[in-house]
Amino acid sequence: MEIKIIEEKKHRLVIETKGVSHGFCNALVSEMWNDKDIKAAGYNINHPLVGIPTLIIESKADPRKALLDSIKRLKKKTADFNKEFSKAF
Repeated sequence: MEIKIIEEKKHRLVIETKGVSHGFCNALVSEMWNDKDIKAAGYNINHPLVGIPTLIIESKADPRKALLDSIKRLKKKTADFNKEFSKAF
């Protein structure tokens, strides 16, 4: 995955995330909404086959920290799911 910062302001962050799909973006944005400081979180892909996802984050606090915290929570949930799934088989 490649990340390119398009815009970074005090309460707004816009990044391109080359090499990821709707699945990753949906999971990340969904997790971001669990943060009480998030004012807006979403993504856009201009073309479904060749477009690069653009994440838009607006936060009452530091949007970069909000993004990193969301990634940490998502990684933990994924690890927990993997552990439980492995027990089933």
